[in-house]
Amino acid sequence: MAKAADTTQAYEGLKVALGQLGFARPGSLARRFVRCGKPGCRCMADPPTLHGPYYDWTYKVQGKSVAMRLTEEQAQRCAIWLRNHRRLRRLVHKMETLSLKETNRILHAIAEHRGE
Repeated sequence: MAKAADTTQAYEGLKVALGQLGFARPGSLARRFVRCGKPGCRCMADPPTLHGPYYDWTYKVQGKSVAMRLTEEQAQRCAIWLRNHRRLRRLVHKMETLSLKETNRILHAIAEHRGE
């Protein structure tokens, strides 16, 4: 019975951690420096001085990429939400793993009780 209590305690801890997360945003954030291609521009010099940084957030919606250009301030905020999303996914995966383990234990206990 100690194992069931340990699993329940771990699951409850994950629920608390889940409740402490802020906003979560899926996708990825890229910081880019680019060349514009205009002759005589500083980005075409040797060595080049590229334009940027530019921040882009991308995400897949129904198999298609959606992109959004962000300011540096927006990118900083978005980076926090992206970290929260990764943490959310890890927490949910751990909850699923514990749930599967505990529900398997319960189903086996029911079968043993019935003599199956």
